[in-house]
Amino acid sequence: MKCPVFEGPGCAVLRRTDVLWSAGVFTGPVDNTVSAVLHAVESDDWTAFAKLVHPYVHWTEDGVTTRGRTRVMALLSGHDGVKPADSYELRDGQVYRWTA
Repeated sequence: MKCPVFEGPGCAVLRRTDVLWSAGVFTGPVDNTVSAVLHAVESDDWTAFAKLVHPYVHWTEDGVTTRGRTRVMALLSGHDGVKPADSYELRDGQVYRWTA
Protein backbone atom coordinates (compact mmCIF):
# COMPACT_ATOMS: atom_id res chain seq x y z
CA MET A 1 0.00 0.00 0.00
CA LYS A 2 1.31 3.45 -0.85
CA CYS A 3 0.82 6.15 1.75
CA PRO A 4 -0.30 9.54 0.36
CA VAL A 5 1.96 11.45 2.76
CA PHE A 6 4.87 9.11 3.57
CA GLU A 7 6.40 6.24 1.64
CA GLY A 8 6.65 2.88 3.31
CA PRO A 9 5.01 -0.50 3.74
CA GLY A 10 1.95 -0.79 5.92
CA CYS A 11 1.36 2.96 6.04
CA ALA A 12 -2.17 4.37 6.12
CA VAL A 13 -3.44 7.87 6.74
CA LEU A 14 -7.06 7.98 7.74
CA ARG A 15 -9.42 10.80 8.54
CA ARG A 16 -12.25 10.47 11.04
CA THR A 17 -15.30 11.94 9.35
CA ASP A 18 -18.35 10.00 10.48
CA VAL A 19 -17.16 8.63 13.80
CA LEU A 20 -18.27 9.95 17.16
CA TRP A 21 -16.76 8.82 20.47
CA SER A 22 -19.13 9.20 23.39
CA ALA A 23 -19.06 7.50 26.78
CA GLY A 24 -16.71 4.80 25.53
CA VAL A 25 -18.78 3.92 22.46
CA PHE A 26 -18.09 4.60 18.80
CA THR A 27 -21.02 5.51 16.59
CA GLY A 28 -19.58 4.73 13.19
CA PRO A 29 -16.72 2.82 11.59
CA VAL A 30 -13.28 3.04 13.18
CA ASP A 31 -10.04 1.14 12.88
CA ASN A 32 -9.58 -1.57 15.53
CA THR A 33 -6.17 -0.18 16.45
CA VAL A 34 -7.61 3.27 17.20
CA SER A 35 -10.39 1.74 19.27
CA ALA A 36 -7.83 -0.31 21.20
CA VAL A 37 -5.66 2.79 21.84
CA LEU A 38 -8.61 4.70 23.29
CA HIS A 39 -9.59 1.73 25.44
CA ALA A 40 -6.00 1.24 26.68
CA VAL A 41 -5.76 4.87 27.79
CA GLU A 42 -9.17 4.82 29.48
CA SER A 43 -8.28 1.64 31.38
CA ASP A 44 -4.70 2.77 32.18
CA ASP A 45 -3.33 -0.29 30.37
CA TRP A 46 0.03 1.19 29.37
CA THR A 47 1.45 -2.18 28.36
CA ALA A 48 -1.27 -2.56 25.73
CA PHE A 49 -0.86 1.10 24.72
CA ALA A 50 2.89 0.57 24.15
CA LYS A 51 2.17 -2.32 21.78
CA LEU A 52 -0.34 -0.26 19.78
CA VAL A 53 1.72 2.91 19.35
CA HIS A 54 4.88 3.28 17.28
CA PRO A 55 8.03 4.10 19.29
CA TYR A 56 8.46 7.36 17.33
CA VAL A 57 4.80 8.39 17.45
CA HIS A 58 3.81 12.02 16.80
CA TRP A 59 0.87 12.81 19.10
CA THR A 60 -0.82 16.19 18.54
CA GLU A 61 -3.58 17.64 20.69
CA ASP A 62 -4.73 21.24 20.40
CA GLY A 63 -1.79 22.09 18.12
CA VAL A 64 0.89 20.81 20.54
CA THR A 65 2.91 17.83 19.33
CA THR A 66 4.59 15.33 21.65
CA ARG A 67 7.00 12.87 20.05
CA GLY A 68 7.97 9.45 21.30
CA ARG A 69 5.93 6.69 22.91
CA THR A 70 7.22 7.16 26.47
CA ARG A 71 6.64 10.92 26.36
CA VAL A 72 3.11 10.40 25.03
CA MET A 73 2.43 7.84 27.76
CA ALA A 74 3.61 10.34 30.40
CA LEU A 75 1.43 13.06 28.85
CA LEU A 76 -1.70 10.90 28.69
CA SER A 77 -1.26 9.38 32.13
CA GLY A 78 -1.78 12.88 33.53
CA HIS A 79 -5.00 13.40 31.52
CA ASP A 80 -8.51 12.33 32.44
CA GLY A 81 -8.96 10.90 28.95
CA VAL A 82 -7.77 11.07 25.38
CA LYS A 83 -9.30 13.13 22.61
CA PRO A 84 -10.44 11.03 19.64
CA ALA A 85 -8.31 11.51 16.54
CA ASP A 86 -9.41 13.83 13.77
CA SER A 87 -6.77 12.05 11.69
CA TYR A 88 -4.26 9.32 12.33
CA GLU A 89 -1.58 7.38 10.51
CA LEU A 90 -0.86 3.70 10.97
CA ARG A 91 2.48 2.09 10.18
CA ASP A 92 2.67 -1.67 10.33
CA GLY A 93 -0.45 -1.78 12.50
CA GLN A 94 0.76 0.80 15.03
CA VAL A 95 -0.33 4.41 15.44
CA TYR A 96 2.42 6.64 14.05
CA ARG A 97 0.57 9.99 13.99
CA TRP A 98 -2.44 11.06 16.04
CA THR A 99 -4.00 14.49 15.57
CA ALA A 100 -6.90 15.62 17.75
